[in-house]
Amino acid sequence: MRLFLLPVSTKRTLIYCERVPEAILAAGTKPPWSEQIINRASKTWMGWEKAEKGWQKQLTVYGNKLFRRIPFEEWGLKSLPAATQKRLEDVDQGRMKFECVFPSKFVREGRVSEILKKLATERQALHRQRMWTCIALMPVSAPFTLVPVIPNIPFFYLCFRAYSHYRALYGSRLLDHLVTKKLITSSPSSTLDEVYAAGILKPADEAAKVAPSISSAEVEEAVAKIESQDAGGKGEEAMLLQSWNGRVLAESYQLPEMEIEIERAVEQVEKAIQTAKEKAGSAVQPESKGEEIKR
Repeated sequence: MRLFLLPVSTKRTLIYCERVPEAILAAGTKPPWSEQIINRASKTWMGWEKAEKGWQKQLTVYGNKLFRRIPFEEWGLKSLPAATQKRLEDVDQGRMKFECVFPSKFVREGRVSEILKKLATERQALHRQRMWTCIALMPVSAPFTLVPVIPNIPFFYLCFRAYSHYRALYGSRLLDHLVTKKLITSSPSSTLDEVYAAGILKPADEAAKVAPSISSAEVEEAVAKIESQDAGGKGEEAMLLQSWNGRVLAESYQLPEMEIEIERAVEQVEKAIQTAKEKAGSAVQPESKGEEIKR
């Protein structure tokens, strides 16, 4: 299986795991019950999205906005297979292998394991706590079942969030296991380097969105630009990915699901950087006024 290590900015990184198509399952083998439930829920949700009006349509409008607010780190960890006992055994015995694809010009190969380890461990406590919180609140939402016609939305939402945190938690445990036992093969990608460089040098270039044509000299130019902004990790946080990079990478690797993951991550990181700048500006402003008064 392929893992994609995708730095969104100089300080934040997305991990994405290529999903295994159902077509590769052995003949006559059904997907796990959890996957069957998720597939059924997805089909129901898509049906509600197609409705022209009514509570189903409104629910999907607000629900999709809510989904975009779920941290991209959680979505990334959810893309990894859960660390079940059987899956860990398959990994240890070599029946399940992983390679990590990354932009080597923007992430040093020597740091890949370090970054993966951080992504695997930094949110485990958070997902464990919130998973059990959602489970504990499920009985509280039971009375909403008495409301006629409309399904028990609070209960289903808590189920969704509990399962989401479960997948993120056990996805992170699998990643931690892989990194600890050094079972991930590093795979530098020149394709990623070129797409990253195109986004950095030509962030609004319509032509680059279709087929980025970047020379090795331009890749080095993009690297130098980011290094000057980052200043060894002490400078201003800079974006490495553009929203349109998601479509280009999804098409390059024939992974349509990757596009929405990258777009969501870019949107969230851009907002976080903007919020940090605004807070920094508001903190500096009173000091400036105080200096003027003293003068």
